[in-house]
Amino acid sequence: MIVVDVDSASLARLRLTPSPAQELVSWLRLTASRRRHPLYGDPGAAARSALFDRDVALTAKVLTTDGYVPDLLTPKPPEGNTRTLDDQLAVVAETPAEEVVWQCNAHRSRANRLSAKVRSAAESGEFGRRAARGMRVFWTSAVADGWTALRATLEADIDRRSRELARTGCGHLLNTLHPRLRWRGDSIEVSKPYEVHTRLSDADLVLAPSALGWPSLAVQLINPADSVISYPVGQAGGRAEARTTGGSGVRELVGPSRARLLRHLADPCSTSELSARTGLAPATVSHHLSVLLRSGLLVRQRNGRTVLYRRNERGDTLVAQGSTA
Repeated sequence: MIVVDVDSASLARLRLTPSPAQELVSWLRLTASRRRHPLYGDPGAAARSALFDRDVALTAKVLTTDGYVPDLLTPKPPEGNTRTLDDQLAVVAETPAEEVVWQCNAHRSRANRLSAKVRSAAESGEFGRRAARGMRVFWTSAVADGWTALRATLEADIDRRSRELARTGCGHLLNTLHPRLRWRGDSIEVSKPYEVHTRLSDADLVLAPSALGWPSLAVQLINPADSVISYPVGQAGGRAEARTTGGSGVRELVGPSRARLLRHLADPCSTSELSARTGLAPATVSHHLSVLLRSGLLVRQRNGRTVLYRRNERGDTLVAQGSTA
């Protein structure tokens, strides 16, 4: 059991914000373990190909199959910053060697010892820099194209929970994040197979929604300066919405061509019209429309022999988010 005493100053500083690093690491762990996401499906060929990069592979080696992730890979998102991932990766790169060694060895059994490559990189002080580069490579290869759609899902959950916070307070909000987390009036309890008791005093506590980490709860509360609770989007009312975005991985949701088509679909439009407007082949347009339809971003209607497509409310939200990305 993790028990964290929380003072009123820390509750007053509580904030909700997405963590790009958390989404990246969750997707990397799924890719490295050759598993599918319950909602978003297979990580895809681009994600698997990224594992051939030596720094991506090195980073993946510290992600244990039991779900433990060294906190150094998921730094707290900075406050009021639009370049969140850049700042997070800068923190990863600067992690001291002794901290890397300690975190990477935590919760490891004799049967699951740290690999020689990771140990060498950690002890030499190279791991932080290489992990930051590997995370950047994996982000570009496997997450970046879908980030606009993913961020829209996370921001929608934040909006909903912010309204809930205003109506019902911090305690109720914390109690709705995950069944393994409970607010006890002056402390947070997280069900874990080990014992930790710590305290947050005038700390900046971040609640970070996670779609790619669904359905798991991830907490880093040992270091008050880096305290984050990453809760799954899909619990407490968001599950149906998250499921509509399921497909063959995040990269499949929105790439440059599909984003371009979405922008043309404020009004009903046929495949041939879209082909003429965008210069894409009709077969290519048809494929992209099928993906967008499965992703819950379009509606389809028939007008005589012609099938027309247009954005739904979720598609409108995604386009609006993209215009401010």
